[in-house]
Amino acid sequence: MKLEGKVALVTGAARGIGKAIAELFSREGAIVGLVDLRPATELASALSKQGKEAIFLPCDITDPVAVQIMVEGVHRRFGRIDILVNNAGIIARGTLLDLTVEVWRKVLDVNLNGVFNCCKAVVPFMIKDGGGKILNISSIAGKTGDLTAAPVYGTSKGGVNAFTKSLARQLAPYKINVNAIAPHAIETEMSAEWSPEKRKEIIESIPLKRLGKPEEVAEAALFLVSEGASFITGEVLDMNGGYFMD
Repeated sequence: MKLEGKVALVTGAARGIGKAIAELFSREGAIVGLVDLRPATELASALSKQGKEAIFLPCDITDPVAVQIMVEGVHRRFGRIDILVNNAGIIARGTLLDLTVEVWRKVLDVNLNGVFNCCKAVVPFMIKDGGGKILNISSIAGKTGDLTAAPVYGTSKGGVNAFTKSLARQLAPYKINVNAIAPHAIETEMSAEWSPEKRKEIIESIPLKRLGKPEEVAEAALFLVSEGASFITGEVLDMNGGYFMD
């Protein structure tokens, strides 16, 4: 198993891409902390029954104090944190004229500040323990600008991309790899909001002519936090069926 003995924190783990990542990491031998405001107790129990411990960690990632307390508790319990996956995120729809200051701040607070808060709390432990892997779940919108969302979602994800590269440079001397995945058109709650017409239009625009699956993102995540990717850092990996290539 690729993650045997590792301790992984996954934010936004109660559903969608985060849930798929947590499930795969658990199957690959990791102890998994499921960080979410949504209930994930049943998921934690189901994963633990498969043989590896999983714990639900209710936490508001926009609250740096709450994040620090949560991370310290995990490290105290398991003695290390090897992997951090910053997956939690929210989206807003509409145009600039629809966008309120409150929504602008909320999206940035969750999607960008939440990533900062989690990294800020985890990195000192990774440095102390001799290394680690950080993976940020971004979006194609962070590279192209927003396609189907308000012009704050892409802004937040563009910030995540730049933050990923900055941390990769700063943390490389401590054997901490920092990468990101930028998905597009994945079968999640966000894409479920599309109208049938929009869904058809998007599928037609993708060279592979289908939507991606959360499990496929999880497989890419597994690779990027595994030893097989030990010489990869600062990468923002496109996952979009060929829709956008850079």
